Amino acid sequence: MTRPAALDSDPRLALPQVSLVAVTSMAIGPTLEAIRRCTDQIRFGAVLFFSDVEPPMTPTDPIQWRKIPALRSRGAYSHFLLHELHRHIATSHLLCVQWDGFVLNPSAWSAQFLDYDYIGAPWPHFQDDHVVGNGGFSLRSLRLMQACTELACDTRETEDTWICRTARPLLEAQYGMRFAPPDLASRFAFERTAPSGQEFGFHGVFNLVNVIGAARMARILKTLEPELVARNEHWDLLRWALKRGRVDLAWQVARRLGRTRC
Repeated sequence: MTRPAALDSDPRLALPQVSLVAVTSMAIGPTLEAIRRCTDQIRFGAVLFFSDVEPPMTPTDPIQWRKIPALRSRGAYSHFLLHELHRHIATSHLLCVQWDGFVLNPSAWSAQFLDYDYIGAPWPHFQDDHVVGNGGFSLRSLRLMQACTELACDTRETEDTWICRTARPLLEAQYGMRFAPPDLASRFAFERTAPSGQEFGFHGVFNLVNVIGAARMARILKTLEPELVARNEHWDLLRWALKRGRVDLAWQVARRLGRTRC
């Protein structure tokens, strides 16, 4: 069968089996920008933006906005992902992104990623067999998200920690879930490990500044809710800015540090 000419002429990577998903009540503008960076490079099966506030989309944005109750805490965010998100997904997998993590290199995509139920950047601060995690930029199967609804979870834990560490043994033993091995996860994304430059994507405000630059980072910080960036992440940004003599960014970070306790 001949494909439509419009699709033949589209140079973007086609991932019809993957839904691009963002869930947030904060950083609406930067999250929309992250989504656009992904859709500029990839054609997804669906693009879903879940928030209580409608994002300022344009008619050309291939995004479906789904209105949800405001998420006022990390626990509320985790609860939505673990208990509600699966109802909205019609593809076999979903790619979760946040304002500070998105696709960098579509040519790094591997069909092997879809062989697993969860893949995210490795966590170097753990020294056991459960180091693959990082939900901020992660690929998950729909069957994994459905299985999570059947388990009792403690939303005092972040949802990625709960899935990838607390519940992982049960998800593997009882449901047959497959978590990507660390070497493959390192090809998928980076967060707290040194990048090779060949990863599919990334997560972390301390990495975002290298992608968008100090001036853009300073402008974004002016718009972000104070609690959105953790205190240790502010310090990461401050060290980055001071090392490079970026006084504009250092000033913005220092002002936010004065208002941040988390």
